[in-house]
Amino acid sequence: MPKKRLPPSRQRFQIFGQVVEDTFTGAIWTKNANPAEFPLSWHEARRFAADLRSSRAFGRSDWQLPSRRLLFALISHQQVNPALGEGHPFEAVFPGYYWTGESCHRLANQAWYIHLGGGRVHRGMKQGAYLVWPVAMPEAAGIMETGEGPARFAVQKAGIFDSHTGLTWSRDADPAGGPSTWQQALSAVQALNQAGWQGHTDWRMPNIRELESLVCLRSHSPALPADHPFVRVRDAYWSSTTSVYEPRYAWALYIQDGIVGVAFKPSVEFHLWPVYG
Repeated sequence: MPKKRLPPSRQRFQIFGQVVEDTFTGAIWTKNANPAEFPLSWHEARRFAADLRSSRAFGRSDWQLPSRRLLFALISHQQVNPALGEGHPFEAVFPGYYWTGESCHRLANQAWYIHLGGGRVHRGMKQGAYLVWPVAMPEAAGIMETGEGPARFAVQKAGIFDSHTGLTWSRDADPAGGPSTWQQALSAVQALNQAGWQGHTDWRMPNIRELESLVCLRSHSPALPADHPFVRVRDAYWSSTTSVYEPRYAWALYIQDGIVGVAFKPSVEFHLWPVYG
């Protein structure tokens, strides 16, 4: 299945009064990205969404807190304050943390939130106070939630094909043999291609959206589908996505729970997980 790419904002979003349809995912968002006006705890945020359902706000009864992947699909790591695609149609977007509806699998008293200022994905205590952006999900919505089971990953001679994204990953999740700086990881990819590793010369460092696509929130340590076929999975990985805030940093994935953050490019704490496709 070919990888589905994000269209430009001007083509992606359709405005219907006070709601906006994301044609990429099928989700319906409130045009106002801060309808609760004030930060709420996670349980208060869930009640706020329930009140929207019961009152049929904007003519709908399917409002909820967004899944992590659904809210992450709105993020653009090429923009800041807010980290939404250029030309997006939303109003009152606060450059701070927004709740998702998903708990952390390893730490049940924490839930996932996403920073709309820069695109960081982290977990926090449920009694913390963050903003709420409700979403409605029609049954036909096509969001790509991370799947599990043998049908997703196919073991091939040249790597592991992911049918959800159309990408092929190295089965060895640490082919460079240890952590490296960001620049060293880029050089390691070039060396793999020069050697024709696994019969290919188009390996590359994945961008942060591609790395995050591997995350399964129903698992931890690592946060990958329980029956994944990869070997030598490490704690943290470089992406090719440079931080817009500070070019000396790059986006990285912390695989224990699936945190998306940034890392100082000269640090030697992160690994390379090559991909092609």
